[in-house]
Amino acid sequence: MPKPAKGPRLGGGPAHERMLLGQLASQLFEHRSIQTTEAKAKRLRPVAERLVTFAKRGDLHARRRVMRTINDKTVVHELFTEIAPLVAERQGGYTRIVKTGFRKGDNAPMAVIELVLEPVAGQRRASRTTSPSASAPAASDVPVEDTNTIEESAPVESEAETPAATEVESEAAETAEGTEPAEGPAEGEPAPDDDAPPTVTR
Repeated sequence: MPKPAKGPRLGGGPAHERMLLGQLASQLFEHRSIQTTEAKAKRLRPVAERLVTFAKRGDLHARRRVMRTINDKTVVHELFTEIAPLVAERQGGYTRIVKTGFRKGDNAPMAVIELVLEPVAGQRRASRTTSPSASAPAASDVPVEDTNTIEESAPVESEAETPAATEVESEAAETAEGTEPAEGPAEGEPAPDDDAPPTVTR
């Protein structure tokens, strides 16, 4: 018993359905976008994506397989030379279906099916098995700020000191020895309280 096709049956029989889908695929590759009923667009999507997959192979056998569905050689040539290079980086999902409302007259739901020819944006997501340390950027990849800034500092004295410098240092040492220490409590004595009355010595 033949396996029923997915979705509604199109045309009067299987041969008519294959011819109808072949013509829709030919028009899609020629115009990059066509408007049809939603049922036909959903049935056309797997057929068109399979033909694009054959076109990405690019060999003679793939071209003959596409010619079984599309009889127009110019459309097949356009598919292999123009469309296939544009979707070479894309892993599936070559078509897009957008619903456009209902047709006037029989109120059939309409849709636009078009080829997705935009370049793939973004990078692939990291697999779940990879560790977070593997996904972190390497230390060499992190940009390093330029630290070659010149700071203003005092000029460095030469190792051999001049006689004038030694005299200035000796005078500073003598003045430091001659100064008296500031008045304050000794190391062992407690600090005086401000609230306590002053002691008078006679």
